[in-house]
Amino acid sequence: MSSNASETGPGKRVPAEWEPQEAIWLQWPSDFERVFQPAFAQMTAIISRYQKLNIVFDSESDRNQARRAIADAGADPDHVNIHWLQIPNDSAWMRDNGPVYVVEGGELRIQNWEFDAWGGAFGSHIPYDQDNRVPSRIGELLDIPVDVVDIVHERGNLEFNGVDTVLLNWSTIGDPARNPGYTREQAEKDLRKHFGVSRVVMVEGYAEGELTRGHIDGFARFISADTVVVSQCTANSHCQPGDGDAGTLYDNAAATIAAAGFNVIRDPILGQVGYRDQVFDTNYLNWLVGNGFVITVGFGDEVTDAAAKQRIEGYFPGRDVYVIEMLASWYDGGGVHCHTNDQPAI
Repeated sequence: MSSNASETGPGKRVPAEWEPQEAIWLQWPSDFERVFQPAFAQMTAIISRYQKLNIVFDSESDRNQARRAIADAGADPDHVNIHWLQIPNDSAWMRDNGPVYVVEGGELRIQNWEFDAWGGAFGSHIPYDQDNRVPSRIGELLDIPVDVVDIVHERGNLEFNGVDTVLLNWSTIGDPARNPGYTREQAEKDLRKHFGVSRVVMVEGYAEGELTRGHIDGFARFISADTVVVSQCTANSHCQPGDGDAGTLYDNAAATIAAAGFNVIRDPILGQVGYRDQVFDTNYLNWLVGNGFVITVGFGDEVTDAAAKQRIEGYFPGRDVYVIEMLASWYDGGGVHCHTNDQPAI
């Protein structure tokens, strides 16, 4: 693997998500993803109360649908904080196909990593050519320099502490369907170069049926420069501790992260919810941190939703915490964090 991105420079880093943000971005769902629209409207209503929100839409028909959905959610689609940008796109998962923002020498730069719809895990019929171009098109619109990185990877598998560390799952970036022949040694070298980090912490493994192959933002999240929250299965969850599947993955990840010198907080999965033909653990770690708020995925279980809200308020004191029921998104593989992309302020 190679890249035409610049080598590590002075002060090169990826800001942590809890640092001040210029904007949050969404790609509005259309076509086969229209079922996500009510949740997107709720996210829009919350985010626009706190900060700038850039909504990417594919067609005027999509924008009109978005405006109606936002109005139905009790928000104003013409709010001063909402900005509409027509950029061709294929899906509503902007965390993964969108930009990685890097600050280098006091300048904000965009990295456009290759995107191939999660290694084709959801089928060859899923388009991604337009999604793959989105970061470069955003760079053109904002007049931000763009570095193209010819490694297939998604932003949802990258957690930064804003100082010196990137945390990720080797099973994703090392997936042969994404990067055939790629080695862990080369990955660590590339990640240090592209992000300016001195520490690369890799966990490994993914739960059965997890088609993204274990994005880190589903079970291990930085909440400060030295602390990581990691999911924990319980007697009440569908997964179980030491079950050889998700329970073992989470326990092993917690041990790996602790061994790297970080404080680890285990976030208990207190229940399970049936939706359509699947059963989901009430795992709330797929949150988005913004300027003064946190939004996380909800499961429609009042008890576990309320308990998660209280825990997250403890992780991010001083921020308002919201829980949005997003089972339709969860069924398709993600939540709030997966749908959003945060642009740091400089």
